[in-house]
Amino acid sequence: MTEGTSRLDAFSDGVFAIAITLLILEIPVPHGGPEGHLWESLKALWPSYFAFAFSFFVILITWITHHDLMRVVKSPSRAVHLANGAALLYVTFIPFPTAVLASHLSGSDVKTAVAFYCGTFVFGSAMFNLLVATISRCELARPEADRLILERVRRAFRITLVTYVAATLVALVAPWVALALNVAVRVFLLSIRHKVKA
Repeated sequence: MTEGTSRLDAFSDGVFAIAITLLILEIPVPHGGPEGHLWESLKALWPSYFAFAFSFFVILITWITHHDLMRVVKSPSRAVHLANGAALLYVTFIPFPTAVLASHLSGSDVKTAVAFYCGTFVFGSAMFNLLVATISRCELARPEADRLILERVRRAFRITLVTYVAATLVALVAPWVALALNVAVRVFLLSIRHKVKA
């Protein structure tokens, strides 16, 4: 983190922290009842546990990716601040599709819920592609090396965008396959981290 991006990083980290904290608030507290009822109620919340863990993983990888991207910026422009804001808009939205997913994961509307969830990542990927494109036009910490890094990241982000679109369409037929595709994308994004740090 450079002095030029310290405030941008601090603000972004705060948004990520709030978004990731809001996830747990979406899990309802079960009410007591007859003996053994609480345990059954806790087990019945498995869709909420799954959605929470999935989105926690998503936001964590997004934060790592964002952190590494900011490391190449020497002096952020107004355009970078705006593009970063668009990326953070996506991050703050994630708790809502997570709640929708949790509510319908075991119901008849699971395909729609997963498609909506995956569609959120289409929007997020588009915003991160915009952020990378904007960063490439600003002052970089190591101009030559960072431009090569950003070009590799840009190519990788284009792949993730196409994959998210595909996952959204697949969700309408095979929702669990679509969720698996999202996991694969996040693992792929972790590999990008090494490219950014190269």
